[in-house]
Amino acid sequence: MTGGTIARVPGALPLIGHTGAFLKSPLEFLKGLSAHGELVELRFGRKRVLVVCDPDLTQEMLRRDRVYDKGGPIYDRMREAAGNGLATCPSRDHRRQRRTIQPAFHHSRLPGYARTMTEVIDEAVRGWDGPEVDLCHETRSIASSVLLTTLFGTAFAPEARDALARDLETILRGGLRRAVLPEALSALPTPANLRYQRARRRARGMMADLIRAVRAGDGSGDSLFATLVNQHGAGTGDLPMTDEELVDQAITMYVAGTETTAGVVCWALHLAAQHPQAGRRLADECRSVLGHRAATWEDLPHLPYTRQTLLEALRLNPPGWLITRLTTTDDARLGDHAVPRGSTIVYSAYLLSRLPARYEEPEHFAPERWAPGTMGAKVPDGVFGGGARKCIGDEYALIEGVLMLATITARWDVRTAPDAPKRPHLPALTLNPTRLMATVTPAAAPDGSR
Repeated sequence: MTGGTIARVPGALPLIGHTGAFLKSPLEFLKGLSAHGELVELRFGRKRVLVVCDPDLTQEMLRRDRVYDKGGPIYDRMREAAGNGLATCPSRDHRRQRRTIQPAFHHSRLPGYARTMTEVIDEAVRGWDGPEVDLCHETRSIASSVLLTTLFGTAFAPEARDALARDLETILRGGLRRAVLPEALSALPTPANLRYQRARRRARGMMADLIRAVRAGDGSGDSLFATLVNQHGAGTGDLPMTDEELVDQAITMYVAGTETTAGVVCWALHLAAQHPQAGRRLADECRSVLGHRAATWEDLPHLPYTRQTLLEALRLNPPGWLITRLTTTDDARLGDHAVPRGSTIVYSAYLLSRLPARYEEPEHFAPERWAPGTMGAKVPDGVFGGGARKCIGDEYALIEGVLMLATITARWDVRTAPDAPKRPHLPALTLNPTRLMATVTPAAAPDGSR
């Protein structure tokens, strides 16, 4: 079979291949790959990995989810914590799971979720006492509270919520290193591996306890997991989910729902603070629409620049920045390229978001690029996946992000230093900073009062 040439990226070293170059500066390494072609080959140790460097080719791969299935080292590590959840399960299980879960994310449910978001965000942001806050901690706490309340219909003690968030961070920090390094090293009883395994067991144990409580009738009967527990195959003939499957879904939704929203709001606040013109436009919109109150579902159509700011932060710092797929057939092709069965394929929203052919001045923060009619796409390339496996909660996440960003901006002037975001040299499975200190002061209302 003939086809296009898959370019081999130069610089591979004996035995380790490109592993050293990737670990030295992973984001810069990824950004340079598109110069070699639309589909390129790397080596990590003895393993051959293909990287898609073109947005159209990426969407072609995502649409063919049975040929390019969820798999590879990133998903192997994610399954350690999230099991066979919707985001990690193979194609053969995906359609049944999505049919079961889809009603919980129907558009008719979103206004109710938004009310919960508004209540939690309002209470949390009202309690800031300044003058300095860690935006990472605050946005993660808000997103965690929103997610847990939405999923299980009950409030949680801050201590339990924060403990779960810490375990999640440990899992995400350890996941990428375990994906890149030889698998045998993950089994060694090192302090890092032991911390990872303890965090994984605690997180799954807490979710199992919460699901048992839902089955016992605790919490709101209108919660997302009450819907899943009480439905029987959603009229499709599918069997209801077991408790183990529900734990898998809970971990999956918690990771996706907290890290995506918290991280992008954190970055949006920092980027707006570092770009005064964009920051003023964002503040003017939020304060003219809201005054000092919390944003609601009804406000969303009146906050277009807030959504654009969120999307631009999502483009520059996509949470799920490195995703792997596994080729399952003998005659697979991507564009003009033949792809052998068993090939691991990587795509990166971080790489795609910085292609000059796709984005004018790709390193520049420009929320207006997402104004209606400006971009062909409604969201940045690759951030929510695509095809049948597009993120089921994408609109949920964007709604929560807009409500959180608008409420914070309406009430507080946020100032950050250029080097405020603290992120480890080797990112986790997300690009979120671990710490972002900000100075916050009460914002002036449109009439000049505070």
